[in-house]
Amino acid sequence: MATYRLDIEYDGTEWHGWQFQPDLPTVQGALESAFEVAMRRSTTIIGSGRTDAGVHATGQVAHFCDDEPIDTDRLLSALNGIIPPSIAVRSISQTHDSFHARYDAKKRQYRYRISTQSIALDRHIRWFVRPEPDFDAMNRAAGLLLGSHNYSAFCRVLSETENRVCAVSEAAWIPVPEKEGSFDFVICADRFLHGMVRSIVGTLVEVGKGKRASDTIPALLLSEDRTQAGFAAPAHGLTLEQVWY
Repeated sequence: MATYRLDIEYDGTEWHGWQFQPDLPTVQGALESAFEVAMRRSTTIIGSGRTDAGVHATGQVAHFCDDEPIDTDRLLSALNGIIPPSIAVRSISQTHDSFHARYDAKKRQYRYRISTQSIALDRHIRWFVRPEPDFDAMNRAAGLLLGSHNYSAFCRVLSETENRVCAVSEAAWIPVPEKEGSFDFVICADRFLHGMVRSIVGTLVEVGKGKRASDTIPALLLSEDRTQAGFAAPAHGLTLEQVWY
């Protein structure tokens, strides 16, 4: 039995997230359907993590196992000829037999994009926010997220995840020089909870608009209470950018 790694990107606009759901279009479902056509047998694809409905990815990683020899170049070409154009398999490579896209991941990076000016071409990947928030205050608040904390305050209430401790190594708002009025929030952690990044972004925007103080983040983390945090920012601004192994 050989194990193969997939590197995938997708525009999440038309998809109900990564994970397969009966009767709903998902990225995993589309890929597994394409595999069945290309390989003439069912194949289970395991992703590095779930992305919510409407969330994008440029660096999703997945794996599958197969007990027959595979020409990865031919399979790559076949899959990209079958799957919808909003999904692209960028590479397929054989890896060590014990590789697991989810459990072997050491760190993940997400990017949330905001524009403070009206936009057209990037409207499906940037959240339009007006009036312009105070990004300096938002960065002061973001810096207080660094380290290992229980992130229950930023996790969906109905999430079944019991371990809610995450180690955040980077969290910062960065201006985009070539796009006036555009800012990206880059956050890296060993793991992320359901809805975590979007609720963090919504909370930080509330800081930027003066609705809460930047120094209240530690108390919010200690509360472990989702109702104390801000709203979840729209899904379309979020992209899974990279996974490290």
